[in-house]
Amino acid sequence: MSTAAPATSRPTIAALLSLTAGTGVIDAVSYLGLGHVFVANMTGNIVFLGFAANPSSGLSAALALIALAAFMFGALVGGAVGHRVAGSPTWPMSVLLAQAALLGVVAAAGAAFGIATLGRPVVVAALAFAFGLQNSTARRMAVADLTTTVLTLTVTGLAADSRVAGGPGAKPVRRLASITTMLAGAIVGALLVQVSVVLTIGLSALCVLAAAVLFGVDRRVHR
Repeated sequence: MSTAAPATSRPTIAALLSLTAGTGVIDAVSYLGLGHVFVANMTGNIVFLGFAANPSSGLSAALALIALAAFMFGALVGGAVGHRVAGSPTWPMSVLLAQAALLGVVAAAGAAFGIATLGRPVVVAALAFAFGLQNSTARRMAVADLTTTVLTLTVTGLAADSRVAGGPGAKPVRRLASITTMLAGAIVGALLVQVSVVLTIGLSALCVLAAAVLFGVDRRVHR
């Protein structure tokens, strides 16, 4: 059975944009509320490792390393699942449901016991693991300009492939949608984290859950 149709369908695009919004939300809360670290954007953490060499940077090399290690472990698990069950009609919905559940547990535990009680390293590790799952899943889907996390190539393509540059102007709407969605998620996350860290994590979980539902609908349509 071919899986090409869902890869370009509207529900799939909407699902990936929902994941992109959730990434903006979660990186806002991790950077602003959990000690200046990213749990989805690993490029930032690698740069932070370098910046942490400056004692006055206010950055924690330990937190960045924890996030990187947990993210890689999540990507390893997500990749292993993808290699084995990517042909199943329940993939990627099942992976994203697991991710949403993990984010929900973190939010619920944070609400019940407090982030300080759980410990920032534990929370950062759990969130980074969850987004490692997401990134490995999105990578396997390989939908152009919808990686859900990294926008550098998307921004580059928007300019380099534009008609002004003499290019074909390919997919400007999708690229702009990805950029705008990430920005909107980051804005909402930055504002909401002032109210509650756990509520912001919960919002990211809802974004992932919405994506899982959209993928589930899409798989039923194209089965």
